[in-house]
Amino acid sequence: MTSGRSVVLAVQRAAHLSVQRLQTDLVDLDLGPSEINVLANLSDGVGRTVSQLGAAAGTKPTTLTSVLDRLERRGLLTRLARAEDRRSVLVELTPAGVESAAEVMRAVARLDRRLLAGVPRTTADAVRTTLDSLGRDPR
Repeated sequence: MTSGRSVVLAVQRAAHLSVQRLQTDLVDLDLGPSEINVLANLSDGVGRTVSQLGAAAGTKPTTLTSVLDRLERRGLLTRLARAEDRRSVLVELTPAGVESAAEVMRAVARLDRRLLAGVPRTTADAVRTTLDSLGRDPR
């Protein structure tokens, strides 16, 4: 690298600081980073299998299982066996989960606005495109 800076470390730091800010903003919901991530990924109202949700959230299956257990105990989601494949489990938000996920997404939108305040739209769009690209599995 010509600049001497690691993209990986910069992205990791930005992600860490973003999660800290989201947790602070969502303190009343008492959610951890992985729980915020799962609710954000389910906020569109589309149920997902555990494997689909893990891929979308970038979470290992063992970690995801414990996160889903916590969210299910809190009444924020349900896991149901799918009729067409009983080995596959569909994860969906409950009404309380829909409410919490909406609050997560409002916090995400507020953070987006703060982070990009004063940044020209074309630059902000380029940042989003770059981050989307970096978020893809490099394999």
